[in-house]
Amino acid sequence: MTKNEKQLKTIAKQLQTLTQKVEKLADAAAKETPQKAKAKAKALVKPKAKAKAKVKAKKPAKKTAPKKASGKPTVLDSVLNLVNRSKKGVAIANIKKKTNLETRQLSNALYKLTKKGLIKTESRGVYTKA
Repeated sequence: MTKNEKQLKTIAKQLQTLTQKVEKLADAAAKETPQKAKAKAKALVKPKAKAKAKVKAKKPAKKTAPKKASGKPTVLDSVLNLVNRSKKGVAIANIKKKTNLETRQLSNALYKLTKKGLIKTESRGVYTKA
């Protein structure tokens, strides 16, 4: 007997056992009443529907920027005013000196203003009004 013939015989045996299992399941399903089948289906469907509803209910609200009650300008406003006043553009070092902002704060402000289209990058580290 060759190697291929042995493999074919083992596959045939496995198919026979699978066929027997399928027949047993079919017989069990045929004996089951339609009402029991519906009850099982509902039991499987209901928990999934509830889980989806919970996920939808936990959707986070959109964040909005808090409005300043005092007359003091925000970080974005101060950086935007400084850039808008310049004719040729302002370097990051000059903005940092005049606004007394930390490096991270200044970087975030410049990023947000460029994304909004209020300022543009003239060259690396130099910003002008849009």
